[in-house]
Amino acid sequence: MRLNISNAQTVDSRYQNNYLDILEAAWLDHLAPRQPDAPTVVSTFAGGGGSSLGYSMAGYRELLAVEWDNNAVETFQLNFPDVPVYHGDITKLSVEECLRLAEIEPGELDLFDGSPPCQGFSTAGKRVMDDPRNQLFREYVRLLRGLQPKVFVMENVSGMVKGKMKLIFAEIMRELKASGYRVSARLMNAMYFNVPQSRERMIFIGVREDLGIEPSHPRAESRPVTVREAFDCLQQTEADLKSTQLKETWQMYRVLKRQERHKHFGLVRIGWNKASNTVVKDAGNTTTGMIHPSKDRRLTIPEIKRIASYPDDFTMFGHYKDQWERIGNSVPPLFLRAVARHIRANILTQQEPRLA
Repeated sequence: MRLNISNAQTVDSRYQNNYLDILEAAWLDHLAPRQPDAPTVVSTFAGGGGSSLGYSMAGYRELLAVEWDNNAVETFQLNFPDVPVYHGDITKLSVEECLRLAEIEPGELDLFDGSPPCQGFSTAGKRVMDDPRNQLFREYVRLLRGLQPKVFVMENVSGMVKGKMKLIFAEIMRELKASGYRVSARLMNAMYFNVPQSRERMIFIGVREDLGIEPSHPRAESRPVTVREAFDCLQQTEADLKSTQLKETWQMYRVLKRQERHKHFGLVRIGWNKASNTVVKDAGNTTTGMIHPSKDRRLTIPEIKRIASYPDDFTMFGHYKDQWERIGNSVPPLFLRAVARHIRANILTQQEPRLA
């Protein structure tokens, strides 16, 4: 990863061994050859590769990614050319085909990952109980039962444990436990794991019963990283700024000049000295989104990448709105790296499975 630093000696000493150094080191870990004993992972609902990058940063070897969206697949393949991709509807992917593509037998996989679409649970939406997107977790469970990995990780929004959505959360927990796993679910915020963004998510971790190990989650690793730290040494081009202009309306004038939120306009100016607001997928248009801390424009893709803990050299594909959506839909890589490292150290290396 190149952090666009023209002279490394001029970097403010306050940020040495901090966010940019952590991001640089993690990117180099991603680029490093895999160790012979590297744990393996299959990623479903893989998107553009945010979770995959986190696992790679933690030293995992990805055997297969599953994704249906065209732009997401293009983005994934640009950054992970050696990882096989099932480009299609997960409901059409059989267990047998998944095993064949990943070149594994049932029980061999170390970790099975997935972030089923969460819009049906999100507090930002209508939260409809029978939203079909609420049921895609069943496809994840179907493949989980067929692959029988040692560990699984499933990520979703915090809204699934709020109000009437608690019923679906309870159903998900029952299905996961009935699949032969000890399961723990915890709300975690990415800003305590070296990500300059307040992003609270529900993280499910399951450990196969025969391993005899209780699932656990990583503890907080850092204080919240500020937007100022995230943007340090970031150089941008005219092309980066081209898509960030705002539509001139009276309502937006109020938002920008008085930093007020308007009922019909979702523009929010982020602050320099705290973690960013949550990056959501549909904020890359002219009437909603995140505004630069001191300039009257939307954030650029390089800025959003920094906020979401994507290295500068990670390539996004498509138009501004497409790239924003990829980032807003993804799990921040450094957040997932923390989860993956914890699982590798505290579960996968602890005990071989006991044969019946």
